[in-house]
Amino acid sequence: MQTAACAGMTLLLAVVHAANAATPAPINPFLAPSNYPLPHRSSAQQDSTPIAGPRGASRALEAGEIDYVQLGPAHFGAFTSGPYPDGRRVLWSNGVNGIYKVDHDTFKVLAQLPPPQGVRADDASRADAAIAAFDRSNDGFLALLRAMREAQVLRDLSGVYTLVDRDNRFYVGEKAGAILAYGDREPGRAESPIELQGRYDFPAAVTGPLMGINMTFDGWLVVATEHGYVVLVSRDLKHSHVIRLRHADAVKHESSRTGYGWVRNSFAVDEAGGIYIASREHLHKVVWTGARLSLDEADGAWVEPYSNTTGEGTGSTPALMGFGDGDRFVVITDGDVLMNVTLLWRDRVPADWPGLPGLSRRVAGRQPARMGKLDLKAIQSEQAVVVAGYGALVVNNQPRNEPWYLPRRANRLLVSYLGSNPRHQPFGVQKFEWDPQARQLREAWVNESVSSPNCVPMVSTGSGLAYLIGARDNRWTLEALDWVTGASAFHHVIGGQRYNSLFAGTLIDEAGRVVYGTSFGRVRLRPGAP
Repeated sequence: MQTAACAGMTLLLAVVHAANAATPAPINPFLAPSNYPLPHRSSAQQDSTPIAGPRGASRALEAGEIDYVQLGPAHFGAFTSGPYPDGRRVLWSNGVNGIYKVDHDTFKVLAQLPPPQGVRADDASRADAAIAAFDRSNDGFLALLRAMREAQVLRDLSGVYTLVDRDNRFYVGEKAGAILAYGDREPGRAESPIELQGRYDFPAAVTGPLMGINMTFDGWLVVATEHGYVVLVSRDLKHSHVIRLRHADAVKHESSRTGYGWVRNSFAVDEAGGIYIASREHLHKVVWTGARLSLDEADGAWVEPYSNTTGEGTGSTPALMGFGDGDRFVVITDGDVLMNVTLLWRDRVPADWPGLPGLSRRVAGRQPARMGKLDLKAIQSEQAVVVAGYGALVVNNQPRNEPWYLPRRANRLLVSYLGSNPRHQPFGVQKFEWDPQARQLREAWVNESVSSPNCVPMVSTGSGLAYLIGARDNRWTLEALDWVTGASAFHHVIGGQRYNSLFAGTLIDEAGRVVYGTSFGRVRLRPGAP
């Protein structure tokens, strides 16, 4: 009887979920025609895909089901090209060791362009030694010192934010204030050496490290800087437009850790020219009219404050929810000590919207991420909100049992290099869902037993599962959660510290395989491979 009741409840949830499904995000025609051409997969920054990912029973993966390629530190993302004339694809990535192309099918390195002279390049033997040291111990003071040393290497990374366009050009936004375009020296050949094909340097007046890259739907590159400048650049790098966000000139832009300035994250772009950027206290909509960047309300632009009791702003990249004729939002986690998932109307606020008590009328929904029975009092995720349909998923990146001697700003070490350690690993994944009939944001489910220390999850609407890189018993795992109910569908044990996801995205490639970045390379999981 209990089984039948559970089955009935699951069916009811599935029916409600289907009724709440929204029109999928439009495909940007100027990005590479692939499943993963830029961070967070689409211009809408949703981290969801229609391609079905793996299924199966919980077990440890065999060695032959795991591919690993050593690239060096900081290859957080690998962005998939469109098909070459022979049908092949490549994965473009940028890291401390330079630009790489990896074959989409064989997972072998096809080409590398070394970093500029004077930038440190780490070899495989050093990486293996560091991995072995973390395998021996990722707990205690000495492990923290080792993590600090490894984190220092990331300062040599020239640019985190990259994308591949429809002409197979790989654009890298340099943190020092430039956009570099790379491509094939021999056009049309996947094995071609890589060459630098163009460079755009920001005007002298544009200051601050680069904090994001995206593409408009009419083919302009968009970047933003930590100091609040938004720069639009043509793909041939010859023309540009610049505007500065409201309130940016009222802030003293002191030097800080990258990622903790006035603008901390990347941003979303919609099909009508809306650009959605979060600063430390506000969410901004800038509008590209096709001729100029605009902050004018008459063009649809707006600025909205959000709650920020930490004073450090949101840790999430804004994501878009709702397309077509349905309700349309931009989604963030706010800057509160206990963060709230917040939905804001991204176009004109509906005239009949009554608003929420004590909040601006632009706020459509706001729910605290307490993680259910974990009942967290403080949580700030460093991941984008994962969106599929009207569902929004967040994870807990708040480490447990923080050592008394560790400065608060260094606690990310506990969930990065030491993230699988049972003493520190966080637990909790929570999904919220907008009900368009009731016009309410509600909690859909919480899974308190799954840990997602540092990865960016991915939802596959094709398999109905949310995938993330988790940890169990100090081993890294692939976790799959039912998107409708939150129940654990299965988990695969991957292995030790070589497989630490280190804040990389969990992506699904064209063949439905899970691919993600690690501390020193990239991993591909092929469950059931011969």
